[in-house]
Amino acid sequence: MPCSGGNYCPMGSTDEKRCFKLTTCDSKAESQNIHAYGVMLIAALSMILLIIYNCSDQILTTRERRYAKSREAAARTVREKTQARARWKAAKEAAKKHAIELQSQISGKFSKKNLTSSDQVKILDNTENETTYDFSQSLSPLSELSSADTERKTTDPSHKTSEASDNNIKKKVSKDKEIYTHSQIFRYAYSQLEKEKAQQQQNKNLTFSGVISMATNPETRKRPLIEIAFRDVTVTLKGKHKNLLRSVTGKIKPGRITAIMGPSGAGKTTFLSALAGKAVGCTVSGMILINGKSASIHSYRKIIGFVPQDDIVHGNLTVEENLWFNARCRLSADLPKPDKVLIVERVIDSLGMQAIRGSLVGTVEKRGISGGQRKRVNVGIELVMEPSLLFLDEPTSGLDSSSSQLLLRALRREALEGVNICMVVHQPSYTLFQMFDDLILLAKGGLTVYHGPVKKVEEYFAGLGIIVPERVNPPDYFIDVLEGMVKMSSSSGVSYTELPVRWMLHKGYPIPPDMRVNTAGSTITTINSDHDHDHDHNFLGSVTEEQSFAGEVWQDVKANVERKRDMIRHNFLKSADLSYRRTPSILLQYKYFLGRVGKQRLREAKTQAVDYLILLIAGACLGSLTKANDATFGFGAYTYTIIAVSLLCKIAALRSFSQDKLQYWRESASGISSLSYFVSKDTVDLFNTLIKPVVYLSMFYFFSNPRSPFAYNYIVLLCLVYCVTGMAYALAIFLDPGPSQLCSVLLPVVLTLISTQLNASKFVKDLANFCYPKWALEAFVIANSERYYGVWLLTRCGALLKYGYNVHHWVLRLLLLILAGVAFRALAFIGMVTFQKK
Repeated sequence: MPCSGGNYCPMGSTDEKRCFKLTTCDSKAESQNIHAYGVMLIAALSMILLIIYNCSDQILTTRERRYAKSREAAARTVREKTQARARWKAAKEAAKKHAIELQSQISGKFSKKNLTSSDQVKILDNTENETTYDFSQSLSPLSELSSADTERKTTDPSHKTSEASDNNIKKKVSKDKEIYTHSQIFRYAYSQLEKEKAQQQQNKNLTFSGVISMATNPETRKRPLIEIAFRDVTVTLKGKHKNLLRSVTGKIKPGRITAIMGPSGAGKTTFLSALAGKAVGCTVSGMILINGKSASIHSYRKIIGFVPQDDIVHGNLTVEENLWFNARCRLSADLPKPDKVLIVERVIDSLGMQAIRGSLVGTVEKRGISGGQRKRVNVGIELVMEPSLLFLDEPTSGLDSSSSQLLLRALRREALEGVNICMVVHQPSYTLFQMFDDLILLAKGGLTVYHGPVKKVEEYFAGLGIIVPERVNPPDYFIDVLEGMVKMSSSSGVSYTELPVRWMLHKGYPIPPDMRVNTAGSTITTINSDHDHDHDHNFLGSVTEEQSFAGEVWQDVKANVERKRDMIRHNFLKSADLSYRRTPSILLQYKYFLGRVGKQRLREAKTQAVDYLILLIAGACLGSLTKANDATFGFGAYTYTIIAVSLLCKIAALRSFSQDKLQYWRESASGISSLSYFVSKDTVDLFNTLIKPVVYLSMFYFFSNPRSPFAYNYIVLLCLVYCVTGMAYALAIFLDPGPSQLCSVLLPVVLTLISTQLNASKFVKDLANFCYPKWALEAFVIANSERYYGVWLLTRCGALLKYGYNVHHWVLRLLLLILAGVAFRALAFIGMVTFQKK
């Protein structure tokens, strides 16, 4: 096509080439003016960024709204059916009553023609048949299926004894459940919930007879039972040889809620961590038996839940999304979807989270639900996986009295299914205190003061002369006694420091030798005297501390190394799986992670749009200030490009793994796949890796206008972004957020300066060969120099010789960038698995 003025433009070669459409060039120009393409690309990208910035949340909001409508319609249908069923039941009872009254009136008037008992039965049967016909029309398809199955069981006597046919029917029912739509699944879940509520109301589960009735109900699905017995458990801090827990003996049983109480510093959380196998940096001695066998607690981690004291949940997900993800990844893979929906809906209903199920949990920057609601979500994450053993570290802290009772009722329902629940509580109310089954009361120093039923604790302390005054909460009074804030009466004859030994004598446990002080044939202990001896010992050794400062430093270093070694050994500890729960495979968990990370990225689309905007500005500035120079093949412009792109992409990639470290540590400790987590994050970030080079080049390429094609620049920049993203993963995992950001800023600048030294020493040149900026810069320069022909060959050879580049190494440099990205990702994954805090 003719250029401006009808002339043909030289393109740097002997052959004449025409200008592209929408471009202009001079007869003396070395390249074409293609700014028009840049303007068009910038306008298109700006429009896409505006759409993403303004409509990112609307996609998820619309989808969740449609999902909520289906759920609400199902719940409304079930409520209407339940109300109709209640009216039908009332009408049935009224009809029965009326039939009995009519029978009595007839028998009174015609005493000689009394109705027989068989006639009465016929009247009642006819009444039932008439009303039952109307009710059956309103049954859901799943209810019809279950009723038909019930009739088949009652009419066929051989069915009761045939296990094979029973299994076939169960398989058929499970297959039928899988083909139902969302509305039918929700209808099934809510109908089951209404049935459970009616049964609870009927049995009055807060009474003793109601609890027995529900516990012995054959329809209640039981879980594998886990009983933990511990004897003489002592936890000692490594390096300092300080006892955090000492000589604790007892047992926690399935189907019961055990509360651990004590003053601050009594070792409550340490005791919980020791039972859960999470005591790192400590020496645990004694015996811990699981179901009477000396097995590792990690062998049952698929059916063990642990609720940490801090509310570790994903803030950029809704309440329902947090619960659903854990239910999918931690429940049995063989469990049908309707049953999973039922479990999640049951937890949401029991914890009173119906009103906030679609609300974001919230982060520091974006407010979400309240602190008490967040605490309930923290507990619900463990309840949805149907654990057999559940540890909770102060779950009622921050909750009011009504929310605490709601939580305890939910835990009580779990205990009815055989769940062993052990929780740390800090001074509960009297109503809450009465809802526990067993109590473990610890004194300072990790010594047991009482371990037994809650109903007998006041009786035990009354036997020691410690009587709770009227209108005083017993838990508060016991804590005050253990703190030494209550003056003991002289008639009791016991001091609060003697309570641990009194309990050992009461149960017949062996007393450690250092806790025995023989005075007049009696055995007592004084914790204060132990502290005094320790204080005197430290005082006597204070002189040697200054003299052996190096030894003390060495001892601390040794303790830290042992703690790190225990952490690594703990992370790589492999135990036989005794839970017999087949959780979803790695590929299926990868699918669930992809869905979750995709939602998180859509909600963070505004942050992504800001990253793209900064890249656009950087490309425009560098493209305008650093024009491509034919003498250097764009060496200076590409140098600044490498620094800018590396810095901006590293800072953005740090967010992938630095913001949710705590959530990952919690999920990995529960058995969720670390590989699925890592690969899903990298897969979603691959979208940014593909788009960011286009965003940057849309400004830089059309302002700088180099000789090399757009595709060549994109390929080099794509490999560069892939490499620096892997480096950012490693920095985010191995370092804290502050140092990782500092390294992300300094590394591109320092490594680029090393790579561009032309008159450097041999050591610096050898070091530059291992720096990724040199690989990327050489690829850029080679791609640009290959477009020069004819008389430019001499200039090209001279420039490449000056920089030490080889024109045949373009593919090699790209491979080095890709291999470096893969290597850094592998290093990041190994560090994530090795140094995680379980």
